[in-house]
Amino acid sequence: MAVDAAGSGPPPADGVRPVSAHDALEAAEERVPTGNVALPQPPAGPGERSEADAADLPRVPRWQLVLLVAATFGGGMAMVVPMAYSLAVRLDQLAPGRTDILGYILGIGSAATLVVAPLTGILSDRTRTRWGRRRPFTILGLVFGIASIPVMALAPDLVWLGAGWVLSTVGWGTAAGSVGNWQADRLPADQRGSVSGLTGLMMQISPVVGIVLVGPLRDDILLVFAVPAAIATLFIGLFVVFAREPDSRGMLPESRLTLGGVLRSYGFRPREVPDFAWNWLGRFVFFLGLTLTTSFSVFFVAQRLALPVADVAGVLALTSSLSIVSATLGAIGGGWLSDRLRRRKPLILIGALLFAAGCAVSAFAYGLPLVIAGTLLSSLGIATFSAVGQALVLDVLPERETQAGRYMAITMFAQKIPGVVAPLAAPAVLAIGSGGQNFTALYLTAAALAVVGGSIITLRVRGIR
Repeated sequence: MAVDAAGSGPPPADGVRPVSAHDALEAAEERVPTGNVALPQPPAGPGERSEADAADLPRVPRWQLVLLVAATFGGGMAMVVPMAYSLAVRLDQLAPGRTDILGYILGIGSAATLVVAPLTGILSDRTRTRWGRRRPFTILGLVFGIASIPVMALAPDLVWLGAGWVLSTVGWGTAAGSVGNWQADRLPADQRGSVSGLTGLMMQISPVVGIVLVGPLRDDILLVFAVPAAIATLFIGLFVVFAREPDSRGMLPESRLTLGGVLRSYGFRPREVPDFAWNWLGRFVFFLGLTLTTSFSVFFVAQRLALPVADVAGVLALTSSLSIVSATLGAIGGGWLSDRLRRRKPLILIGALLFAAGCAVSAFAYGLPLVIAGTLLSSLGIATFSAVGQALVLDVLPERETQAGRYMAITMFAQKIPGVVAPLAAPAVLAIGSGGQNFTALYLTAAALAVVGGSIITLRVRGIR
C-alpha cells in the first residue's frame, strides 16, 4: 500500500500536478476499468456537482449489495452491542451503581474517533494500491477491533475498560467508515435511497440479534464481547475479499499532503457548500437527542421496570425483536419511497417526528407495555430518518471524485460529536430534581432535539427536494 504524501516537486498554483495526455490515457487503460470515478478529473468548484457526478454511475450488482448489507450488519453489531449492553454489564461488575461512568467512557471513545476518522478518510482518498483505496483501511479497522475484545472483557479496572473501548470504537469505526466510503464511491443516485434503507435496517436489527445472542451468555463476559466481534469479522471479511474495488494506482493527488492541509481538512466552509452544511447541522442536533437515549437505555429499563442491570438483556431482546417490524417499515419503506418519489426531506421530517413521539411515550413509561410502545415508535422514526438521511448525505456530498472519504468523515462528525457531548451532558439532565435518575427529563429533551434537527434539514437544505 502506498499513500502519496508528497508530489515530485512543487505543485502549480491550482494545486494539480501536470500530467501529459498520453500518460493519463495509458494509466487509465492499464490500471483502471472504464468508468472509474477515481481517475483524475477536472475538479468542480466548491459545492458544485461535476459532470461525472451528475451522470449516473453504473448500477452496483445485487450480489455486491448483499455483501455491503452483510458487512453493515456485522459492523453495526460490533459497534452497538457493546454500547447498548456489554459495557454496562462490565461496568456494573467493576463499579456497581456508577451509571455516570458509562457516559464518560462512551464520550472518550467518541472523542477518539473524532480525531481518527477524518485522518483515515483523507489517507484512503490518497491511497494507491492494486486493491483500491478503501480496502486496506477496512482490514486495518478489523485488526484494531478484534484486538479490543480481550482488553474490554478482561479489564481489571475502569481505566483498562475505557482504553479497550477507545480501541474498539477506533477499530470498528474505521472498518465501518471504509465500507461507507465504498458506498459513496460506487452508488448511483437511483440506488442510494433503497440501499441506504437496507443498510439502515441492518444498523437497527444487528444490535437486536446481538443482544439476543449474548443475553444468555451474560455470565461469561468474554463471550459477551467476542460473539458480536466474531460475526462482524466474518461479514466484513467477506466484503473485503469479494466486493470489487477498482485499482487505484492510476490516481494522482491534486496537491501534496501537508500537516496544515490535514488540519484544515477537519473542517469546511459552510458558505461554499450550504446544503452539505445545513444537512450536517440538522443531523448533529437529531443525533444529539438520539444519543441521549441510547447511551442510557440499559439503566432506563432497569429503573422503570425495577430490574437488576444484568437482567435487562431479556427485556431489551423482547423490545428490540418487536421493533424489527417497525425498523423494517421505516428503513426499507422510507428509502424506497425517497427513490420512487425523488423526495427526501418530507420523509426525514416524518422520521424525526416519529422518534420524538416515541421519546415522549418513553418519558412517562413505568410499565412494560408503554416501554414497548415507546421503543416501537422510536425505532420507526430512527429507521426512517437514518435511511433517507444517508441517501441525502450522498446526494449533497461535495467533491465526490477526489475527497469522498474526507467529507464522509466530516459527515460522521454529526454523529460522533453527539457521542462525546450527549453522554457527558446526560448526567446533568438526569440530575434535574433529585436522585440523578430523571429519565423523564432526558427523554423529553431528546424529543425536542429530534424535532429541531429534522426541521433544520427540511427547511434549510435547498438543492434536494
